[in-house]
Amino acid sequence: MKNTLRQVFHSPKFVGGFVIFAAILLLMIIYPLINPGDPLEMIGVNTFAKPGTYVSLYDATKAKYEPMRLADAEDKRLDAYLSAEDRVAMVEWFDLAGIDISNLDIEDTDALMDMWNDNYDPAFKVKGMTKAKVNYFRRLDNSIQQLQSADVIVLADTNEETGELEETGQVSKTDYVNVNSVVNVKFLPLGTDNFGRDVFKELVSAIGTSMLIGLLAGSVATLIGLTLGLLAGYVGGVVDDIIMFVTNVFTVIPSFVLLILITYSISQDQRGAAVVGGVIGLTSWTWTTRSVRSQVISLRNRDHVNLSKLSGHSLVRIVLTDILPYIASYVVMAFILQVSSGILAEAQLSMLGLGPKMTEVPTLGLMMNWAMLYSAHTNGSWWAYFPVILTIALISFSLNLMNTGLDQVFNPTLRD
Repeated sequence: MKNTLRQVFHSPKFVGGFVIFAAILLLMIIYPLINPGDPLEMIGVNTFAKPGTYVSLYDATKAKYEPMRLADAEDKRLDAYLSAEDRVAMVEWFDLAGIDISNLDIEDTDALMDMWNDNYDPAFKVKGMTKAKVNYFRRLDNSIQQLQSADVIVLADTNEETGELEETGQVSKTDYVNVNSVVNVKFLPLGTDNFGRDVFKELVSAIGTSMLIGLLAGSVATLIGLTLGLLAGYVGGVVDDIIMFVTNVFTVIPSFVLLILITYSISQDQRGAAVVGGVIGLTSWTWTTRSVRSQVISLRNRDHVNLSKLSGHSLVRIVLTDILPYIASYVVMAFILQVSSGILAEAQLSMLGLGPKMTEVPTLGLMMNWAMLYSAHTNGSWWAYFPVILTIALISFSLNLMNTGLDQVFNPTLRD
């Protein structure tokens, strides 16, 4: 056993896949301890908040200010305010007004603002410009002038006695607040999804649920395939014919189509993670059965098996002690592939809306389904779906890499 494990962990491919898979498992175990709570809790009011650190504005106004004069603060403020659409619109106004823009760099905020301040006149009527466009440029100019001229923002609160707003303080451009002094700060490494939920927290929980489904599906498929394959290969005769007939029938029917039909017949309320995993396992055992049967056929007439027969050992004992140990490595590899296939099958089912209940636990497939339904891929909210795709790819890649490494260790034809 020790020698076998030593050989396995000397395989670079197995070790590489094992490290990736172990890292994902550690993340799945450790992160909920750091950030506990319901992964489906809706913390955001709006949808698809961008990744980053969020600071409570209310608490920030109550925190102690420290005056600072940063040389590039004003430039950064203007750069952040002027969107790409605003810059293009400003260039459009210059062009319609007949101003030479041949040497203008649209990304050069200083040059763009200098040209705008020198040339823009709200009273100037550009030929062919609609009234809505004229009003847009006026609003843009007002915002720019306020941003450049206003040195303070006045804070006000309603007087309980008079009902009128009264000034309570001012925030200057040079006032800065230490983030550590703000009471409510939330770090969202992957932002929020369409329901305002923490995507990273949801993703970690989804990894655990999808792996559970994959393990359950792999266990069911491997157990059924191993049992039928051992019986068909060792007993042979009528038993072999019956088992192979059933196996061939299920092989002819595309397993994913069968999986869709079965899950569709189960109501949404009854489709928990365990049910989905079991159904996936019940529809993906055929290739394991055929492969195990072929392995057993090559072993059933070996000398040690014939000796057990002559000794009067029972069928169960012969199968468990004289045949199963010789195909154990193959069974482990089949199990790894079945787990990977189960995770991918769950993702495919959930994308079609046939996965586990959406209100109980998140899965990788459900996260993809939510992102697709709310058009995350068209509105630029990459954080809602790309990390999920990457996670599914990493899990499948690590499991298949481990399987390839095991195959190189136990398959004599692949050994160096």
